[in-house]
Amino acid sequence: MRDASILLRLVHEAMLAMNVNVAEIYQQCGITLDHIEDKKARLKHRANTKFWQVAEAVTGDHSIGLHVAEHVPLYRGQVLEYLFLSSQTFGDGLNRALNYQRLLSDVAQSYLDVNGEQASLVFDTALGDEVDHHFIECIIFGVIRFFKSITQDQFSPSMIQLIFDEPSNKAEYERVFQCSVEFNRPKNVIVFPSAILEFQSQHAEPDLIDLHQEVAQAHVEKIEKQDLVYQIRQVLSEHLDKKEVSLELVAQSLGLSPRSLRSQLSALDTSFNQVLSEYRTFLAKRLLERTQEPVEEICYLLGFSEVSAFYRAFKRWTGMTPIEYRKTILDSECV
Repeated sequence: MRDASILLRLVHEAMLAMNVNVAEIYQQCGITLDHIEDKKARLKHRANTKFWQVAEAVTGDHSIGLHVAEHVPLYRGQVLEYLFLSSQTFGDGLNRALNYQRLLSDVAQSYLDVNGEQASLVFDTALGDEVDHHFIECIIFGVIRFFKSITQDQFSPSMIQLIFDEPSNKAEYERVFQCSVEFNRPKNVIVFPSAILEFQSQHAEPDLIDLHQEVAQAHVEKIEKQDLVYQIRQVLSEHLDKKEVSLELVAQSLGLSPRSLRSQLSALDTSFNQVLSEYRTFLAKRLLERTQEPVEEICYLLGFSEVSAFYRAFKRWTGMTPIEYRKTILDSECV
């Protein structure tokens, strides 16, 4: 389960506006500014959970997610916004955007439920009540603010339902969300009048809808590639030093046939050998940079049977030998 870095970047900007000591939070949870500024990054959700736990401890605010939400900048300029704007109605845009929700997070499988005059946007979290309530509160408030901007402030929730236990400051939640809030519910839900689904977009561009969907789908395919590569890397990390690495072994570990794995990688414009090579490059650099392990030991940890083969491969990857690369790193640290 991973979340797009933009979610953390928006929270970062909100905390700066609140004068929260973000440096202390990042130091304690292992997040860096590189994680926040990398627009293509997707962070493991457990890192997000750790972030909120530390944020609560540092600020002493048990409702830090709720209060940060009030300061989170409006989500703008992403392909999901373009899908809404180019659609004929708000409802059309919402249904299209739900097809690409993975662009923001893998945690919630959201869907729209319309029943007469009432509509519900349901956040069906794959992790159940393991999802941190601060994260959910921020997401829901951010979604409401985004919907208001898309509908010229016409969108207004009539109720918020949350899976968490009712807090002592329930009134604070109703102040922030500007509607009634119910707790201990089966799912996290934004309830709103269904009439708003017919709100006409002033920026509707039917000719651009297909283009925006193509862009969104391309982004999703990149995420799928990252997911599969990540799973392969997990298997490689367990078997590299045992010299048992092969496409057949990895496929078996992932519950796939070799043909299926090869086909999936090909569809994502990569191959097993490319993934293996990229992972070995990453691991070799990391070991050379962060450890004093002899090059010969690193060679065997990466699954090479001969040191000469490792030298040739590393030179092909970086243009330097392992010794030269390590010396370059040491020299840069001394400057």
